[in-house]
Amino acid sequence: MRMNLKFVALAALVIASASAPAARTGMTAAVGPKFTSIGPLAFGPNGVLLAGDPLAGTLFAVDLGNQSSGGVQGTQDVPGIDQKVAALLGTDAAQITVTDLAVHPTTHNSYLSVMRGQGPSAQAALVRVDGAGKLTVVALDSLSFTSVALPNPANVSTSPRGGRAESITDLGFANGRVFVAGLSNEEFASKLWSVPYPFAAADRGASVEIFHGNHGRVETQSPVYTFLPYTIDNQPYLIGAYLCTPLVKFPLAALKAGDKVRGTTIAELGQGNRPIDMVLYKKDGKEFLLMSNTSRGVMKIPTTNFASLAPITEKVTTETSGIAYETIASMTGIEQLDLLDATHSIVIAKAGSAKNLQAVILP
Repeated sequence: MRMNLKFVALAALVIASASAPAARTGMTAAVGPKFTSIGPLAFGPNGVLLAGDPLAGTLFAVDLGNQSSGGVQGTQDVPGIDQKVAALLGTDAAQITVTDLAVHPTTHNSYLSVMRGQGPSAQAALVRVDGAGKLTVVALDSLSFTSVALPNPANVSTSPRGGRAESITDLGFANGRVFVAGLSNEEFASKLWSVPYPFAAADRGASVEIFHGNHGRVETQSPVYTFLPYTIDNQPYLIGAYLCTPLVKFPLAALKAGDKVRGTTIAELGQGNRPIDMVLYKKDGKEFLLMSNTSRGVMKIPTTNFASLAPITEKVTTETSGIAYETIASMTGIEQLDLLDATHSIVIAKAGSAKNLQAVILP
């Protein structure tokens, strides 16, 4: 998830000041993508950048062209990344919000989606950080792109929380499709859309619900805040995390347009918490998820029992249930997280009044 609470508040101001664009289900192709907002990022085939525009309810696929190369390979630590991005964009750190962080699959440069300014005048930007720590604003006006609008994104009146800002909470590529999590304007608001890539059109998406053990009830209004593709018993799944903090698995085969799908809750990771990002990695021959979140530290979650764990179908009376996790004490204040390479993650971490971009050894 990558969107933070500041961006949700920013979005509410924008929506209050102007009507949201009408939803279009067709695909457009042109040069120079125009973002109303920029939020979740991911990379697809051949290094195409996938970017969500929550306020427009639109998914973009951007060909970075020569702007994906030319810098030094990798990503170097950048202390005070918020201040340096702000200076690059001609403002101060209080006026920028980094809404996501994604690592290019071949150059290992890091890309930051950024909102500059507050309210209706806020503007979207994309910043690249290379292996020398050089920051570059990506010139969007020269880039080829395709886009597709979600047909039924959330609006202010139907969303219980962030309005249109939560129409896209996360996205990722798997099995020839772009999967998009967020809220719709339908009665069962939580959605997982599955959009074929290259884009043609977006369908209605699947309405998804879960049993929320900490709340002791079925949940249909909260979005999946972060997810990743995962294979269980040779079948493709999405592993998603929700507010307060259920961990849930969805079989891709079940995510059909117009259907209502109940995910399988395999863990409750604690109340009063919102997940931010998840990455999958291996260490010492074992596989783990690493999840950043707002209030319980970075969680190291073993994947060994994902196939065999009994689903949580009754109210959980203990603080956590299902999979046990380890809290990584050395990782604090994490606001953005992605996998840098086989041995390191890359994070934006708050330390006092500063925010630092830094590589961290995978625990």
